[in-house]
Amino acid sequence: MTTAKDLFIIAMDPRSDRSVGQGDLSLALAGAELIDLLGTGAVTVAEDRIVPGEPSAPDDRLLGEAAAALSREEPYELVEDWLWRRGRDLSTAYRTALEGAGELTRKRGGLLPFGPERVEPADTPASRRAADRWEENEPVLAALASAVGIDGERSDDERSDDASGLGDEAVTTVVAVVHDAVMELEAVRQRRTIENTAFANIWRGP
Repeated sequence: MTTAKDLFIIAMDPRSDRSVGQGDLSLALAGAELIDLLGTGAVTVAEDRIVPGEPSAPDDRLLGEAAAALSREEPYELVEDWLWRRGRDLSTAYRTALEGAGELTRKRGGLLPFGPERVEPADTPASRRAADRWEENEPVLAALASAVGIDGERSDDERSDDASGLGDEAVTTVVAVVHDAVMELEAVRQRRTIENTAFANIWRGP
């Protein structure tokens, strides 16, 4: 399993303290892919730009697609631009892949058989490993989860430890850019809400 798949599983856990927006999650998944590519040596980060190494073919299909999507032309792509480009509809791609692999299951909410359907992790070795990684506050997973608002019951000190525990400068850069991108997306949502409210008031009249 990759960091992105572990993050998706954690985000779908019904015990999570909040619902994660698909846009936020997609940005974080793109960041998680980049961090895994950093770990394999497929890329490095220099001055916020993604510098590709030798072409690689990771065993994981989605991570392989990420590696193939890297820009190999100078001045190379900014991490922020990668998140927005690679992150487009990425949460849907991960949901499809994990459902197809049996890592997610569909369940009905509420007491009635026709209640709203939800997706949550199946009881598999992979989902248990993701849960263990989360329970152990593994710094990378915890920091990415925090970026999309999944903090569980951890204290402020533990959240601070997430950032300080990342160690690698390139990984720290990617996580920071993920945080900024999620905040930018939220600002766009708020701006649209204000604009829509103002537009509705115009039509409603005095």
